[in-house]
Amino acid sequence: MKIYTKSGDHGETSLFGGQRVSKNHSRIDAYGTVDELNTIIGIARTADPVPEIEQLLDQLQNELFVLGADLATPPEKSSRVQRVGNDQVSLLEESIDRLEKSLEPLTSFILPGGSSCSAYLHHARTVCRRAERICFSCKQSEIISQEALIFLNRLSDLLFVMARFQNKAKRIDDVKWQAP
Repeated sequence: MKIYTKSGDHGETSLFGGQRVSKNHSRIDAYGTVDELNTIIGIARTADPVPEIEQLLDQLQNELFVLGADLATPPEKSSRVQRVGNDQVSLLEESIDRLEKSLEPLTSFILPGGSSCSAYLHHARTVCRRAERICFSCKQSEIISQEALIFLNRLSDLLFVMARFQNKAKRIDDVKWQAP
């Protein structure tokens, strides 16, 4: 099978199920941003994550494929694709709770950075927040599951906690924000 089809050369692409839409359609923007997020997580995996973070990154990349397929599939085609559900959200919450137990409570804002992996996780967090905003905008005209929106919200929290955990595991202090 060839990677190119030439079917998108005039500004249209297909959603799962075959519906043709403009490449600037809100669903395309939503799952394209999730794809971007997945790529940044892949980059974080190359930046020497500690084993617990590496395991989570692997899991998250697979979950993001499910989310991308969910967002790319109109509701009437739901039987053909796995959807994000409460189980995936619960796994994120459990991971947040587990990692947070080993972290000091925050007393101020922190600056993104520290280890390379942590910096990539902070970058992933910001792209995740953008994906969440796009999905909320998309929900005004499209049916987007509440679980997908909650998943993105929890994922951004998890990415923040993972960045802090990675820094702590590498014995790198988070840099506290200081007012100018």
